[in-house]
Amino acid sequence: MNQWTNESGMDRVIRVIVGIVLLALGWGGVVTGGWGVFLKIIGFVPLLTGLVGFCPAYALLKIRTNKA
Repeated sequence: MNQWTNESGMDRVIRVIVGIVLLALGWGGVVTGGWGVFLKIIGFVPLLTGLVGFCPAYALLKIRTNKA
């Protein structure tokens, strides 16, 4: 594993799924108005951190969910 990766495989999978669900709710029109815009914006955070494998909040709190 890379030294910059601080998320385990399962953590990354869960984040990607949550991000996709939030984006689908916002962009799919299931949730509209202010909440829809909120989901469109906030859905990118777990998606990107899951794809990259690095969570800035974990780094600040010195949390590592991977075994490396």
